[in-house]
Amino acid sequence: MSGDSYPENSFEFFNPIIAWVEEYLKTSDRRLQVELHIIYMNTSSVRALFDILDLLEAAYGEGREIRLDWYYDQRNERAASLAAEFKEDCSFPFEIIQEVPS
Repeated sequence: MSGDSYPENSFEFFNPIIAWVEEYLKTSDRRLQVELHIIYMNTSSVRALFDILDLLEAAYGEGREIRLDWYYDQRNERAASLAAEFKEDCSFPFEIIQEVPS
């Protein structure tokens, strides 16, 4: 996922993503690697992303191979601190990676 996230109804927007993650975790035993390139998220998008990360955390706790890489622009320290807040609640591999603009 990449970009800004501030839809009017975040849960309506994120529900298909949450459903896909749930289905993938139920039907596949393959590794799941998530890459985020988030610039901005409103409060309801943050809540929806927490729901996704809760699913990943539960799967990791059951022995699934889960990884999350959160990329942020070095000029956007707010995105870096948001990523760090999410990382605090996760025990699965979670990297915060600074992107250098070209």
